[in-house]
Amino acid sequence: MLALLPALRRYSRSLTRSDIEGEDLLQDCVEKVLVHGNQWRGGSFKSWTYRIMTNLHLNRRRTQQRHPTVPIDEAAATAEPEMATDPLENRRLMAALETLAPEFRAVLMLVVVEGHSYQEVADMLDIPLGTVMSRLSRARHALREKLRQENVIQMRRPQ
Repeated sequence: MLALLPALRRYSRSLTRSDIEGEDLLQDCVEKVLVHGNQWRGGSFKSWTYRIMTNLHLNRRRTQQRHPTVPIDEAAATAEPEMATDPLENRRLMAALETLAPEFRAVLMLVVVEGHSYQEVADMLDIPLGTVMSRLSRARHALREKLRQENVIQMRRPQ
C-alpha cells in the first residue's frame, strides 16, 4: 500500500482538481482499502485500489450534484508547486487539461503520467480495453487542438 501512495495521490488530485479534495479522497481511499482489505479477491491489488478511488470520486460527484454546497473558506489559497519549466506553458497545459471531460482526463493521467498499460487502466476503471484506447485518443486529440488554438506561432506542422 505504501508503494502506491505517490501514484494514488497524483491520481486523486487529477480527479478532484484540488490539492485539498485530493488529499481527502486519498485518505478515504486508504481507509477503505485498509478496513475492507478482506474483500480483495486476489488479482491486481493496484487495480483494485484505483477502482476504489475512482468509485469514491464518482460517488462524491453524484452527491455534490444532488446536494450542492458552497465552500466556507473560498479565500484560502494554496501555494502552487514550483514548476521547473516555463510557467506560461504549464498554465496553458493545466487549463487545457481542465477542459477535458473527467473520464478522458482520468485515462490520460493514468496512461501518460502514471505509465500504466491500457489493460491496467481498463481494470482500474472497470471499462473495456477499446474504451480506454478511444478515450485516450480523444483526450490527446482534444488537448492537441486546444493547445494549437492558443499557439501564437505554429511550432509543428499540422497533422
